[in-house]
Amino acid sequence: MSSTLHRRLTAPLAVLAVSSLALVGCSAGGPGGGDTHGPGDAGKADGVVTIYGTISDTEAELLQQSWADWEKANNIEIKYEASKEFETQISIRAQGGNAPDIAIFPQPGLLGDLASRDLIQPAPDEVKANVEKYWSKDWANYGTTDGVLYGAPLMASVKGFIWYSPKQFADNGWTVPTTWQELLDLTQKMRDKLGTAPWCAGFGSDAATGWPGTDWIEDLVLRQAGPETYDKWVSHDVKFSDPAIKAAFDSLGKILLNPDYVNAGFGDVKSINATPFGDVARAMGNGTCSLTHQASFFDGFLTDPKNGNATVGPDKDIWAFMTPSVEAGGNAVTGGGEIVAAFSNDADTIKVQQYLSSPEWANSRVKLGGVISANNGLDPANASSPILSEAIKILQDPKTTFRFDASDLMPGVVGAGSFWTGMVDWINGKSVDEVLTTIDGSWPSS
Repeated sequence: MSSTLHRRLTAPLAVLAVSSLALVGCSAGGPGGGDTHGPGDAGKADGVVTIYGTISDTEAELLQQSWADWEKANNIEIKYEASKEFETQISIRAQGGNAPDIAIFPQPGLLGDLASRDLIQPAPDEVKANVEKYWSKDWANYGTTDGVLYGAPLMASVKGFIWYSPKQFADNGWTVPTTWQELLDLTQKMRDKLGTAPWCAGFGSDAATGWPGTDWIEDLVLRQAGPETYDKWVSHDVKFSDPAIKAAFDSLGKILLNPDYVNAGFGDVKSINATPFGDVARAMGNGTCSLTHQASFFDGFLTDPKNGNATVGPDKDIWAFMTPSVEAGGNAVTGGGEIVAAFSNDADTIKVQQYLSSPEWANSRVKLGGVISANNGLDPANASSPILSEAIKILQDPKTTFRFDASDLMPGVVGAGSFWTGMVDWINGKSVDEVLTTIDGSWPSS
């Protein structure tokens, strides 16, 4: 499971835990409360660097494996701690004097909030140099607050892939569309030829049901309205009820609200909400469904034996193309990732920060499988699957405009709340105007 997906599934737990964690956090810091390094305090290099983040289970094991050789070579022990309550605990620990040396932030907004309160160290010169050399300006901006770089990107994910069968396309003379209108035209051709709905979708994800729909909308806002409008939408300077956002819903509705086009293998339009997003892999694998929209991590679901053990590649069972823009040649993508920032600035911590922002670390981790990075020094050939290699190439392309997943940047009550539920309501038949007005009304006043 990607760390981005893990956060989506655990976010509601973090929200519910705020009040109880706050009580615990009141006594967590101060004398005897643990490591009291903080901004302005250089601390003392002791050969141990603590890292705190959301990456857990197998991914955490691979993370620790990725730096194991470097630890030995540099005589620095890295102690990693994972937490499902990271989003609430990191603020509590930072204010209570019990912060880790380094934190891996899943949301740029959370890092920016702590940086604006002078709770995080500005990035050292060594990290600044790596970011300038190996990362795009789009990525650097997500680690920057008020013009100051605080963190460096770590891993990444690419969203907006549309998965299909290369053989089915070849057999029927269908070609990969290069514009949104071509995608709609292709959908109708497929419907006419197949006699059934070509698309399938699943929004089901327990307490996080609806999030796959937000990914669709984010793709369309970026591709149709452009990055400037996208950025203003994230900050609510452009409201959900704005014509640009409504246009994205209307465009998506031409597919997801059309009973002739969905929901192959599962039912009618409303079955989208009841279909677990992972179940779509089985429909793609057995040929029941011809098209679906999902991020790069979907590769793992498709190749899982319980879903049919499909092969993924340009000439394999399943492959993918990016959701096309309004005009041919558009190269804008949405995705996710992590930002690494520090609460300490001793020599050991700086060395670890520098390493994690380097192509050496990126290649080490990507070789272990399952993830990618937007580091320009990463060799795409080190990716563990063809789709991950393709995603790396997209991220490294200087012509690519990258924007972080909008719902991860919005206030939690919206991005992990009303936006998700709004997608469910929309699929269930509520009018787009009512859905968008409700989401706007949920936006915090301050």
